[in-house]
Amino acid sequence: MGHMIDLKAADGTTFPAYVAEPSGKPKGGVVVLQEIFGVNSHIRSVADGYAADGYFVVAPATFHRVQPGVELGYTEADMGTGFGFKTAVDGLPEPGVMADIQAAIDHAAQAGQVGIVGYCWGGLLTWRAACTLQGLSAAVPYYGGGMTAAAEAARTPKVPVMAHFGDQDHWIPLDTVEVFKKVQPGVSVHVYAANHGFNCDQRGSYNEAAAKLARERTLAFFSQHLG
Repeated sequence: MGHMIDLKAADGTTFPAYVAEPSGKPKGGVVVLQEIFGVNSHIRSVADGYAADGYFVVAPATFHRVQPGVELGYTEADMGTGFGFKTAVDGLPEPGVMADIQAAIDHAAQAGQVGIVGYCWGGLLTWRAACTLQGLSAAVPYYGGGMTAAAEAARTPKVPVMAHFGDQDHWIPLDTVEVFKKVQPGVSVHVYAANHGFNCDQRGSYNEAAAKLARERTLAFFSQHLG
């Protein structure tokens, strides 16, 4: 359904993004932020899904500044490789990849108000985008690794945020989610009987019931704030 385009960040860096368009007039724009596995077949299918629901979708390649063309699977080796790329991106001078996400938001804005959704590392970047970037109307991080750490929880979101977590996620202990909820009473937090990565149907941790409910809630949230 979608296709790749090139976008340009404010510092002149050009990077690819997957774009999926709805069949009719878009309800708004949605930026989809990848896990640590690149803009792979799963992320493209997520983007296609939001396009099928009426949104103009942009999924930027957030590894491009350190490694172009990353498209990994979900093996242990892939996880190690992806984590290495994530670490390298996190080590870039400010604003780093946030400039690319801003460019994706700006591109999605041609469709109207823009929401952002991200998974795993993309969930953390979604939270940071909600707190630091311009042009968003809603943000939905899924199991954002690190976003319940004290420094991240202390941020102040500029837009409405809905966050999804799993209660069996060993990367994000449930007690840190509870602290995050207390520190961020304005964030709508949902916890599912599920593991990390429960939205991804290519992972062993996929939980169909949790994924379905989280997506329904996300779509309702976008409908409310991108109208």
